[in-house]
Parts: sequence; structure tokens; C-alpha cells
Amino acid sequence: MAADMPLCYHGALMGKKNKDGAYLIRDSETFQGAMCLCVYKKHVIYTYRLLKTLNGQYTLLTSGACEEEYFKSIDDLIQHYKRKNQGLAMHLRHSIKRKTALLIRATTQYVPDYVEVEPS
Repeated sequence: MAADMPLCYHGALMGKKNKDGAYLIRDSETFQGAMCLCVYKKHVIYTYRLLKTLNGQYTLLTSGACEEEYFKSIDDLIQHYKRKNQGLAMHLRHSIKRKTALLIRATTQYVPDYVEVEPS
């Protein structure tokens, strides 16, 4: 699956970059088959559940106040959340590439997967 993913996809790897808006995508540690979008803001990494629907679209689970949106690709989802005020703690600004993340030591406080979803 990782071969089809953008460069900000990291599988199970988590790292940080000391810039607000830094982000990466990794495999979910708590929900098999899901991914997480992780966003750095002021020494905290916020994690949002990223799901692929049965019809092949992607959606990001954010706070309950935000309407769920669907995207044809992860790249479309990323472009959407690069805009301010879309329901994330911080809009996406700097992707952490796989090669860069391997060089970064994780010393940041982590927030677990943002939304817990019960498997059906």
C-alpha cells in the first residue's frame, strides 16, 4: 500500500519537525486498516483518523462540529487541509518526508488517535 502513497506517508513511523503545521501520515496504532494524519503545533502532535471508504474515497475524522468531507485521493485531502480553519488544530504547512523523519528523534508529547471508532 505504501507504494501508492504520497511522500508524507510514513507507515508506522512517527517523528517531528519543529515547525507549526508540520505533518505526516502514518498507520494507525489502534485501528487496523486506518491511517493517521499527524500535525505538529506548539510542541504537541495532534492525530486525526484517516479512513478509506468502501467506494475508494478518503475522509478525515475531526471534531464532531465539522461535517465529514470525502476526497478522491490523499493528495486532494492534504490540499484541502492546507487551507486555514478546516477543523484541524493547525492547517497543514510542511510535510515531513520519509527520509527526513528517519533522522529526527521523537521528543515531543503525543496526543493519541483523535477520534476513537468502534469496528463494525
